[in-house]
Amino acid sequence: MVDAYRLAGQRAVVTGGGRGIGAAVCRRLAAEGATVLVLDRDLDMAQEVAADIGGEAVCVDVGDPAAVQEALRDGVFHVLVNNAGFDEFGWFTEVTPAQWQRILRVNLEGVLACTQAVLPAMQRARYGRIVTISSEAGRIGSKGNAVYAAAKAGALGFTKSIARENARFAITANVVAPGPIETPLLDQVRALGEQGTRMVAAMEAGTQLGRLGTVDEVAAAVAFLAAPEASYVTGEVLGVSGGMGLGG
Repeated sequence: MVDAYRLAGQRAVVTGGGRGIGAAVCRRLAAEGATVLVLDRDLDMAQEVAADIGGEAVCVDVGDPAAVQEALRDGVFHVLVNNAGFDEFGWFTEVTPAQWQRILRVNLEGVLACTQAVLPAMQRARYGRIVTISSEAGRIGSKGNAVYAAAKAGALGFTKSIARENARFAITANVVAPGPIETPLLDQVRALGEQGTRMVAAMEAGTQLGRLGTVDEVAAAVAFLAAPEASYVTGEVLGVSGGMGLGG
């Protein structure tokens, strides 16, 4: 259930907010009263989402720390959602250093850059909610996505460390770990043809609920962790994966 007042008066920044999970998160936080800054490399998409929710759009590459600092330097944010993600499917023996650098740059270095940009103001305010979108791949691994899984595992460990460092400032840091969610990223897997179709089917079968998740289900989890009442939840990983992490 959406509470139109839960985040009233709060400012949130969502990376990769122009599509998929990020766009759903932007809309959910706005519906709960937050003013949302939509960050995305695709300015047109970011502006479309921002226009829908009465927010603001900024074009930025989260893997560029200087650009991130410039985009966020004048802002005081109550909520940061590290959502921007990127992957290139490939068996690890075939992945080039250039590919893994691109994947790490967005999925791990981007989390570091954005978190570092907003933390000082949160510390001064003695309040903050940091929610990082990782993946079940970061907890249990994923065939054909070894570097992506490594980056998401790194983001998980980083978030736990930030939770420890910033508890004294009443800042919480948590992770949402989606399983297979119906997003443009999953469409990239399907685009591989028959092999991709089989992979998506295997992901679906690997959940206990036997289905793909929706972006709105992920956004609901993010909204809870971003809310003031989640003040006693920090350093945790909330799986939104249909029970994929249970195995069996």
